[in-house]
Amino acid sequence: MTESSTPRTGPVATQKRRRVPLWDNARFACIVLVVLGHAVQRLTYDSDIALGLYLLVYAFHMPAFAIISGYFSKSDSPSRRQMARVITDIVVPYIIFEGLWTLTKLLVEGRANPNITEPSWTLWFLLALAIFRLVLPYLALLRWPLAWTVLISLSVGYLPNIDSTLSLSRTLGLLPFFTLGWWLSHHGILERFDLLRRQRWWVRGAAAVTFVVAGWAAWFFVDAWREMSLRDWLFYDDSYAEIGGTQWWAAGVRLALMAVALILSVAFFALIPRGQHWWTKLGQYTMYVYLLHSFVLYPFRESGVLRDLDPTWLWLPIVIVLSVLIAIGLATKPVRFVFRPVIEPRPAWLFADPTLAGKEGRRNDPTGSKRPAPPIPVARRIDRPPV
Repeated sequence: MTESSTPRTGPVATQKRRRVPLWDNARFACIVLVVLGHAVQRLTYDSDIALGLYLLVYAFHMPAFAIISGYFSKSDSPSRRQMARVITDIVVPYIIFEGLWTLTKLLVEGRANPNITEPSWTLWFLLALAIFRLVLPYLALLRWPLAWTVLISLSVGYLPNIDSTLSLSRTLGLLPFFTLGWWLSHHGILERFDLLRRQRWWVRGAAAVTFVVAGWAAWFFVDAWREMSLRDWLFYDDSYAEIGGTQWWAAGVRLALMAVALILSVAFFALIPRGQHWWTKLGQYTMYVYLLHSFVLYPFRESGVLRDLDPTWLWLPIVIVLSVLIAIGLATKPVRFVFRPVIEPRPAWLFADPTLAGKEGRRNDPTGSKRPAPPIPVARRIDRPPV
């Protein structure tokens, strides 16, 4: 039996349960949206429909990912092994892939600016996960942690010195969603209302209508969104002043976008299938897709192949289908076998206690998914002392 994907922290969720397919399905759907968002980015310069789709995806997909990550995070004091996993699952892969991106840019573009404090492209989320985990035990000590994180998110936009260094601006901007995920788990909200298994038809219908309306608004008002640089607002990466929000009430725009992200995230989770499907297991390997897809898309984005594609009605569906296929392909077993040493490194030499590297036992996706331990070799079974 695999380990439960339902957290075992908090007053309600305290016993071991079967794995909940919802979360693996949601992880995989989220990572498909990540690939899709990056794939259609070049098309947005030439197509209003592509820009509308891009804005719709960016309005909620990373907040939804942050909610999932928070749901599987623990707020109690971390054990030595949990602290080691922040290093092995997040920090070491970040350093490895920063090095790979520096080398790639040097070979392809003939220039590179190695700076480990400035995350390359998609790597910012690794740093965000590390910071999320470090601050959560402190946030859990506070009364009204959600309110405090919303206040933090709104306030940092006024501070130009909080920028992309160590992805701090995005991290603090998305912190409320991560905290919300933890809060939902800690208080057992989804279990109380049986939302992990049941999927009511009227909820799915309302969720579908929500996305139809949001998609229509993203396309119909696309000129207004382009004029206000909505794309930059959705990144949570710049201060308000840098993206045109010089008014004192600029935080109100972020607050409105956070509300939209929450509504769309709820609709997104409502539409996610609750059952087991052939692609459900792929949701356990989202970090492979997240870290590798940018290398797959890099030559297409930088070569200009994705520019001036006409007609949009033909090329946009092709890019969407290819995005799904890329996500599926990068989560398959052969890819995992080849790239496991750099995505799930276990550097025992790094620790005073080498067992903290976790070479054996269950593997964790940094977003919270836990996978079963590899089978124990027969020789080790024989040598085990009787229980």
